[in-house]
Amino acid sequence: MNPQALITELRELLGSTQVLTEGDLSSWELDWRKRWRGKALAVVRPGSTAEVSQVVRACARHGATLVPQGGNTGLVGGGVPDASGNQVLLSLARMNRVREVDRANLALTVEAGCVLQSVQQAATDAGLLFPLSLAAEGSCTIGGNLATNAGGTQVLRYGNARELCLGLEVVTADGEIWDGLSGLRKDNTGYDLRDLIIGSEGTLGIITAATLKLFPQPATSITALACCSDLTQCVALLGLAQSQLGAGLTGFEVMNQFSLALVRRHFDQLAQPLPPAPWTVLLEYASADGPVQAHARFESLLETALDQGLIADAALAASLTQSAAMWHLREAIPLAQSEEGLNVKHDIALPVSAIPAFCQRTDAALAKAFPGIRLVNFGHLGDGNLHYNVQCPEGREGLAFLDQHEGTINRIVFDAVQACQGSFSAEHGIGALKRDDLAERKSPVALGMMRAIKQALDPQGRLNPGRLL
Repeated sequence: MNPQALITELRELLGSTQVLTEGDLSSWELDWRKRWRGKALAVVRPGSTAEVSQVVRACARHGATLVPQGGNTGLVGGGVPDASGNQVLLSLARMNRVREVDRANLALTVEAGCVLQSVQQAATDAGLLFPLSLAAEGSCTIGGNLATNAGGTQVLRYGNARELCLGLEVVTADGEIWDGLSGLRKDNTGYDLRDLIIGSEGTLGIITAATLKLFPQPATSITALACCSDLTQCVALLGLAQSQLGAGLTGFEVMNQFSLALVRRHFDQLAQPLPPAPWTVLLEYASADGPVQAHARFESLLETALDQGLIADAALAASLTQSAAMWHLREAIPLAQSEEGLNVKHDIALPVSAIPAFCQRTDAALAKAFPGIRLVNFGHLGDGNLHYNVQCPEGREGLAFLDQHEGTINRIVFDAVQACQGSFSAEHGIGALKRDDLAERKSPVALGMMRAIKQALDPQGRLNPGRLL
């Protein structure tokens, strides 16, 4: 490869201002957790799908590999270049246009670089709802959300990103453009290429646009916090809420006492309306009913939970501002962890029924192996996804602790997850961080099928090499 010849060609294609090689490139080369730092040959910023195609073809001619990047909010090192200085970082941030809103079809077509919050707002402006919601929604992009099959806080009702996508536009490893931007809900005409690309982390194709499902806005939305003494009670409360609220239960989050203590320590301006409890549950109910009927139904749930001893206390949001404040508590936990220092992050999925016993056994195993460690356990209990994170003992330096113990901690946690027929990656993806774990824990048959697909669609290994597989 002749690097300077490639850079010259890329500048001829995109213009010199959209091909960056000098200055501070850390916003593209350093990941959100500040654990992965690479060096790009160039950061290229195409403004259209045609330009993405031209960049891919140019890189193919020169034998260069590409790393697609959206908002660079990933947690597994999947969207930053390696340290070789030979990879082209392809940023989709300029491709941020809303192409079409089809209200009758409840569909929205946007480019991959649209920030998730902007996608939500475009739906709201049309009087509709795009329900994908996560803490990084002010920075992450819809292309990255789809490339990692993001989950978020409303999977319980609406599903992962995959369930919210009707069609894709994709640039292949050869630079061809596949226009699959169908707004159809039924299309049985062969292999579902859309679902193959979603969750492939940029290793099979580069998502440049998507057609997304929209939903009617609920007439009423209610949020509450409740205190539980243990996870068994949390699971029982979930079952009661599902039986009484049905599909209207859109969110069911749990936060252990230490996770909210970190929020209190680092963000004491955020009011916590309930006293500290072993577990705090955040519930959200969206209903087509009017506020009087919806509130009566929700209050009946809380009264029944109190009568059955499932909760010790509860706080019901009396306004949209209070509801947002409750969600802000939940969303502040990752930020509070970051303020506390580096930690071992886990994004695990388990059958909901297995979660109380899993946590009891794994908490004990980790405490025995590493006295003084602190567990930041929170997440989406409603769909069985926990962020089971391990903070080093008080007074220890986080990076040194990770360097020394992360592998052992991961093995304890992942072995316990596997024993419960769970997954060690629920919504964050594999990236570079968990690639070796995937090779060790995924079945050989599944890995063989995955490698065959990669070989068929990207035989030269041009797209995001070293990630996932």
